[in-house]
Amino acid sequence: MTPPRTDARHAIVDAGARLLREGGPAAMTTRGVAELAGVQAPTIYRLFGDKDGLLEAVAEHVMAGFVAVKTAEMEATAADDLDPVADLRASWRRQVEFSLANPAVFRLLSDPDRVGGSPAAQSGREVLRSRVHRLATAGLLRVPEARAVDLIHASGVGVIHALLAMPGDQRDPALGETMMDAVLDAILVDAGSSADVAGHGPVAAAVSLRAVAPELEVLSPPERQLLAEWLDRIAAG
Repeated sequence: MTPPRTDARHAIVDAGARLLREGGPAAMTTRGVAELAGVQAPTIYRLFGDKDGLLEAVAEHVMAGFVAVKTAEMEATAADDLDPVADLRASWRRQVEFSLANPAVFRLLSDPDRVGGSPAAQSGREVLRSRVHRLATAGLLRVPEARAVDLIHASGVGVIHALLAMPGDQRDPALGETMMDAVLDAILVDAGSSADVAGHGPVAAAVSLRAVAPELEVLSPPERQLLAEWLDRIAAG
């Protein structure tokens, strides 16, 4: 009996993810996936078009699972006493570890031609934005939130590509941490504490106030919009 379409799709994607994890893209043959999933090869072509379509679906599935875990962690650590810097560092480490353990997924979904159409990649970027927003509301950012997100993302992608280009036994485990330190030095008023922005200049104060400006209900919507525009100009320096 042929399994329902949705069940077959799930079985194929799960089988593909297992083969991709164990042997990389070369191991994820249509025949191997079909045998492991318990379906006929034509089913794969009918559901995914070709091997590239299957590979993309598998990568999306693996990344979506990772992002779901990151999102759950964000929600579970939303307490006011959370150290946003430590939280960002931990998230950075998990991202590097995941990417090194899943190089095919990382390479596929970091491709500029693909990343824009990846819901999982976009969700992951939204989690990063949320973590950066925590830094802003804590008064720790000295650059606009959008710039901080771009710097963290670009640095993370770069360091992972660099590590993947090295033989496994020659990778420098401190490279990712060193890059994280450099990024934090560039975006934070003080990468080692949750100090107030007092004394750090108008830019840090503007970034912090901009983070909460949409919630200032004492102002009318047009007033909040005008305030946000002023603060954006100050933060941009």
